[in-house]
Amino acid sequence: MTSHFSVAAFVGVLALGIWLHLFFGRGWFWRTKKLNADHAAVEPPNEWPAVVAVVPARNEAQTIAQVVTALLAQDYPGRFSIVLVDDHSEDTTAAIARKAADENAAADRLQIIPAPDLPAGWTGKLWALNAGVSSAEAQQPAYFWFTDADIVHASDTLRRLVARAERDRLDLTSLMVLLQAKTLSERFLIPAFLYFFLMLYPPKWTSDDDLATAGAAGGCILLRKDTLARIGGLAAIRGEVIDDCALAHAVKQRRGRVWMGLTRRSTSLRSYGTAAEIRDLIARTAFTQLRYSSALLAGTLLGMLLTYAAPLLLLFAHDASARILGGAAWLLMTLSFIPTLRFYRLSSLWAPLLPLTALFYTYATWVSALRYWLGHGGQWKGRAQARPGA
Repeated sequence: MTSHFSVAAFVGVLALGIWLHLFFGRGWFWRTKKLNADHAAVEPPNEWPAVVAVVPARNEAQTIAQVVTALLAQDYPGRFSIVLVDDHSEDTTAAIARKAADENAAADRLQIIPAPDLPAGWTGKLWALNAGVSSAEAQQPAYFWFTDADIVHASDTLRRLVARAERDRLDLTSLMVLLQAKTLSERFLIPAFLYFFLMLYPPKWTSDDDLATAGAAGGCILLRKDTLARIGGLAAIRGEVIDDCALAHAVKQRRGRVWMGLTRRSTSLRSYGTAAEIRDLIARTAFTQLRYSSALLAGTLLGMLLTYAAPLLLLFAHDASARILGGAAWLLMTLSFIPTLRFYRLSSLWAPLLPLTALFYTYATWVSALRYWLGHGGQWKGRAQARPGA
């Protein structure tokens, strides 16, 4: 019995040690209020540089009208236009986008081009972005604004992005937009998506020029044209599935400055009605994050159980010290998750359930690996972008 209790206490020490590190030693990633860029005061630059938004769109008929309308409504003082890349859509994405521009009397500011056939070695989104960049070169912009075809931006988003980039001399400026959290599955699982992302890529570390950590959110990236040329263009990351963070890493490797914040004023229109849809969202990139390594997968699965499941299970241990250690770890876990829930304007009562949410993410990570081994990993819009040997 004594041996059993000492093992439980040892596990408790490990779990609490992990949470002490995560809570105090990982760039305060969980303090979302500090990361929220919506209320930050940013002085306008003396001159507003030219910007071209590049929007890759594949089968986005349901959202593209709202997206185009919001982009055309940007109150940006400088020269601004949009290139929409129709990535072999099988619906009326392009026609709806063109109609939205006509209805806003701004057809001259929207260019719609078809994406060329996808070559070997490229992921679909990056190939579409590359086509948009090539088309936009003639306009000689100072910045490219990469944004997704399911995201609606507030009217001042671009103005604030450029003002921050100019003031702080940033090469890549990114915002994590607000994801939908309306259905039961979304409220249970989506806030943790942001929480885990910030844990992997603490924004404080991303903006530190002396650290290698580089995170970005692909739905909203402002990138200097000269910086893109300096890293070798999008061809430098052409096969990356987690393309946003790969781009940030490439910029930082060339001594570029990177910044990432949060916003509630730009929102995703994509909804997830079921847990299975969120599982697929996670599974698309989870094994890629582990570099397709079976050893890292095994370590991650074990680490997730030790970090999230163990504190909860230790509450039922016979050893009083193990219960105290587990309870302390669970408390730190819960407290660290509350700011993310508040960012999503959800009840703090969801916070103690984070161990259950983490188990779902653990399951989705296993599914991600299984799909990769079966040859259809990285699924997005009917494309398998992560395959063994690709």
